[in-house]
Amino acid sequence: MSFRLVKNRTFIYASSRSYATEISNASLKPSPYGQPLFQSHSHLIKPDELTPGIHAQEYEDRRRSLMNRLPDNSLVVSLAGTIKYMSGKIFYKFRQASDFWYLTGFEEPDSAVVLEKNHSARGYRMTLFSSGSDSNKEQWDGANTTFADARRVFQVDDARHIDDFPSHLRSVVHQYSNVYVDLPSSRTRRTSRTTTKSLLKYLSGRSEADLVVESLGKSRPKPLAPEVGRLRAIKSASEQKLMRMAADISGRAHAKTMRFTRPGLSEAALAAHFNYLCSLSGAQRLAYVPVVASGPNALIIHYTHNNQLISQEELILVDAGCEYNGYASDITRTYPADGTFTPPQRDLYSAVLAAQKALVALCHEGSNLTLHELHRKSCELLRQELLQLGFQLHPGDLERLYPHFISHPIGIDLHESDSFSRSGSLKAGMVVTVEPGIYVPPSPAFPKHYHNLGIRIEDEVLVGKEHPVVLSASAPKEIVDVEGACQGSLGLESF
Repeated sequence: MSFRLVKNRTFIYASSRSYATEISNASLKPSPYGQPLFQSHSHLIKPDELTPGIHAQEYEDRRRSLMNRLPDNSLVVSLAGTIKYMSGKIFYKFRQASDFWYLTGFEEPDSAVVLEKNHSARGYRMTLFSSGSDSNKEQWDGANTTFADARRVFQVDDARHIDDFPSHLRSVVHQYSNVYVDLPSSRTRRTSRTTTKSLLKYLSGRSEADLVVESLGKSRPKPLAPEVGRLRAIKSASEQKLMRMAADISGRAHAKTMRFTRPGLSEAALAAHFNYLCSLSGAQRLAYVPVVASGPNALIIHYTHNNQLISQEELILVDAGCEYNGYASDITRTYPADGTFTPPQRDLYSAVLAAQKALVALCHEGSNLTLHELHRKSCELLRQELLQLGFQLHPGDLERLYPHFISHPIGIDLHESDSFSRSGSLKAGMVVTVEPGIYVPPSPAFPKHYHNLGIRIEDEVLVGKEHPVVLSASAPKEIVDVEGACQGSLGLESF
């Protein structure tokens, strides 16, 4: 093998091959940047992308859309996530705070962004606070984004050290009558003043924190999450593509896990196999702790112990999905452990599948349905199916057999936004799950041959103008396809 260096690029020639492989500066290791960029990770990111699959301009468009929606004289404060620790100094893999990432694409912890609405051509001023470069820290954790790179790559007007955040906020907040804060724990339902205090304690309790709290308190800060949530509800073409990829990865993993399953294996082995397949296909992590519930364990909706053995003739309910380049997937499939449904399993599965397919078909803007109305429709359909199977349903029985809601929005987060209203009509560009299920306890109130059967079928659906698009179509759900995947006759080499 010979080498030739031309203008900082190395061309590798193999004497027995008829091709050459080019290695450019984009593959230099270690990366001098705080996150993957085209300059260091050209195998992941295209030249005009800021994060994989999302152009830098799209992040700019998101910020501009947000600021255009807000009234004049508005200030926006959004915080990054922090490193979380399993024990002592042993940390979990970092995941950026969703709203902060949606607005910036910046993937480093302990950061913040301030957006000030103004009358410039851009419409706002953007200041990013981060840790900057630290040669001592880099030896342990790798590079951070320099302030110069933050200005150049992330299109910020000013980049400063995170230590300057409280004093900067105190200096500007009095100029604005509308202050929107993305709190680090907006998942909690506390008063604005209390959560604002947590905001600055979260930034490590700096000495000027109390003064900043007073400033924000006088401004009566408003929650930012609902404003960003309205933007996140409608997925761009780039987001739809990433979500389809996440669903494809998860769907193929479901199909191959069906083939991997056999009586005697542990639920944990199936969870590990699914995780392995997703990671091998480029997923960064699972989107949530998977449910791998064999037999009666499937009657527990959020069964995540995954620590029992699989027996003959049991059904396996697997609720699992990966996160790919910032976007979650969420798919549930139920299938027979030994590859073939028994007659009762087949009948109950067919009932759930018929309802699920009818509900998916309604997920388009033309139906003018809300999620509440879709849920009511799911109850009607499942009731009809169960009556045909011989169930005698008395008041409260359906809720016992079907205790959960039909759907939730999905995107960057598994449950996309706390501000999403189930009373709002479905709009084109939304992505929602459709997941009816039936869980039959061993009660004399229900036919005995269905006892301890738990079946849920869940797809991700992109709402269209006139027709839905099932993003998770690569996961088998028709009976013939499920049995084919389990038995190895589906041709999984094509998945």
